[in-house]
Amino acid sequence: MAGCAILERRWRGASGEIDLIVREGETIVFVEVKQSSSFASAAERLCRRQMDRICLAACEFCGTDCDMRFDAALVDAQGRVELVQNAFGWH
Repeated sequence: MAGCAILERRWRGASGEIDLIVREGETIVFVEVKQSSSFASAAERLCRRQMDRICLAACEFCGTDCDMRFDAALVDAQGRVELVQNAFGWH
């Protein structure tokens, strides 16, 4: 997320909370952070119901007329971070 401007951390709307919201150029990026013993097990913790909730909260934040993307920041037991861009498309 180097070069991105942080807009919000732990933003909460009526639909739920978004861990991190950043601006990358003209795109608003909504980032869900998941931590577990490995990157794979962290990714497994992101379920469809949660993705739907985050999408609703993102629309609350900026409406539907903005360029947006949903990423996942996966954190393993050693604290290493793997960023998955467009994470909701791979699940």
